[in-house]
Amino acid sequence: MTHHANKATDTTELNNDIRADNAAKIVGHHQPLVDGFSRQLTYLRLSITDFCNFRCEYCLPNGYQGKRPDDELSVAEIATLIRGFAQVGTEKVRITGGEPSIRRDVVDIIETIKNTAGIKTVAMTSNGYKLGKHLAAWQNAGLNQLNISMDSFDAATFYKMTGFDMLPQLLADMDTLLETTDIKLKINGVLMAETAFQNLLDAMSYVKTRPVTYRFIEFMQTSDNSDLFFAQHAQADTITDYLLAHGWQTNARGHADGPAVEYSHPDYLGRIGMIAPYAAHFCDNCNRLRVSSLGKVHLCLFDQGNYDIRHHLRQNDVNGLVTALQSFMPVKPEHHHLHEENSGIMHNLSIIGG
Repeated sequence: MTHHANKATDTTELNNDIRADNAAKIVGHHQPLVDGFSRQLTYLRLSITDFCNFRCEYCLPNGYQGKRPDDELSVAEIATLIRGFAQVGTEKVRITGGEPSIRRDVVDIIETIKNTAGIKTVAMTSNGYKLGKHLAAWQNAGLNQLNISMDSFDAATFYKMTGFDMLPQLLADMDTLLETTDIKLKINGVLMAETAFQNLLDAMSYVKTRPVTYRFIEFMQTSDNSDLFFAQHAQADTITDYLLAHGWQTNARGHADGPAVEYSHPDYLGRIGMIAPYAAHFCDNCNRLRVSSLGKVHLCLFDQGNYDIRHHLRQNDVNGLVTALQSFMPVKPEHHHLHEENSGIMHNLSIIGG
């Protein structure tokens, strides 16, 4: 019996090794992306549109201006993009916008990314508009994680902040997601002075019985929101100090995770998180690159310029793309310059998905 069990174990291990070797051959043997500060970049944030239907006061208070571009990246171009990124060690791709769900081919995009060898996690950030309508299709396409942007648990405040009176439906749809899919849910809320403490209490109540992380994002100044920033910027320490004083503990961060620090409590099923770009050493472990919906690489959310790689995507030139990505590594900046009130070319956060 022992002999047969050992033999079965050996066969299983051999099959696993063969699968791993085949996967390595498919993905390729290019050097992983490592910047000049020894940070390995394993996480791509891909914007598929900069259009958004919401009018959030800290981002697009007057709504999306102008005509939506008619030359956003196609599914075929995205397929080439993801193959190239996978070959240099990208493991996680987050689909962002604007609002990605307004693209009619978003399910095809999810499937394309999910079926690329080497990609372990497909995530998306959405405002949750008509979430219930999309859930089954996103689940079937292979979406692993969904982040919903929701800045308040109060319906009137939500309406004031977004221009949409739909919070009760959004909350119901998120409960449906938790009950009917295995998509991992996180909720993002911008940390603003007038709503911060009430939002924390509401978030703690929400995650008490749900396996959800509610993450506060420190309000970031851009060239379009300076007046609101100075009126509403709240320090992340006010939240984290309260959590630590009430028995919450810091969780370790995975190597492909985003920049959030998450806190857990033995009496709560979910977690509270904090993304604090103004904190010291925030950029030390940066593992991200961003690509815009028109095929431009941003080495930092708040960089001074970008790099057009679209010609490689149009020509299905994976090798050329990989060479270009490697060439960017020496010039990826060590950190942003938000402390100097410099947000680079980031006029508003819908441009490349925050």
